[in-house]
Amino acid sequence: MQKIVPHLWFNKEAVQAAEFYVAAFGSSTSSPQAAGSKITHTAVLRDTPSGDCDIVSFDLAGYSFMGISAGPYFKLNPSISFMLNFDPSNDKDARKNLDALWCKLSDGGKVLMPLDTYPFSDHYGWIQDKFGVNWQLMLTKPERESRPFITPSLMFTGDITGKANEAIDFYVSVFKDSKRGLTAPYPPGASPEPAAKLMFAEFMLQGQWFTAMDSGHMHKFGFSEAISLLVRCKDQKEIDYYWNLLSAVPEAEQCGWLKDKYGLSWQVSPVDLETMMQSGDQEKIAASRRHY
Repeated sequence: MQKIVPHLWFNKEAVQAAEFYVAAFGSSTSSPQAAGSKITHTAVLRDTPSGDCDIVSFDLAGYSFMGISAGPYFKLNPSISFMLNFDPSNDKDARKNLDALWCKLSDGGKVLMPLDTYPFSDHYGWIQDKFGVNWQLMLTKPERESRPFITPSLMFTGDITGKANEAIDFYVSVFKDSKRGLTAPYPPGASPEPAAKLMFAEFMLQGQWFTAMDSGHMHKFGFSEAISLLVRCKDQKEIDYYWNLLSAVPEAEQCGWLKDKYGLSWQVSPVDLETMMQSGDQEKIAASRRHY
């Protein structure tokens, strides 16, 4: 079971967005990654602070996501995006499949970086789709060490510009089966933002790869509850472990949600709660949420 699951907050469109992503990933390409895209569960979470909320669990290329329709309180932004690594070494049609998925995700979306050749990739682009989720599609270089198809990417900007390297060390210290990967600082004078130090870095948490960077520009957006990282826990001892190490903003603590010292939102959630939600037993769900 995937330990850390990206959780996407929508106004009313969680199920619609999940259906869009499953169709885009599952039918627009012939790549090896096209398999394993499906909606795994839908339910209604009753009597939350946002009222009754649709929730949906879905897999894209075998990578698990969750979504919730919980009102217009938080807006998705580029501070967390998802790298999609199209690897020519295991997909002879990698470039064609990248273009096909780009076309799907571009429908109604906004291009932040056009498909083009960049120093780090011969074919790369950044798109914000019509629901507000950000995707970076990249044709990987053959000499690069293989990475998973989907990799969450964290952008440190605003007041936390320059903190990416420190944050990686912190997260690696919290999670087991964790390590740093490639680290690339900004060359002297390469970033217009003097506080930016880390141009790109990889790190693994619980066997899952992530990337992080300091933004070279002072953007007005930042981490929020719009995208949180849900940690699946087996028991109360494990819940307490992550909660005690990660939570740094007491006023953000609610119903299993917390914020760390960098403003990143997490959910520390018992696996049993997912089982209860799938059962549809609202009394047990409510009791479990109050307990945790």
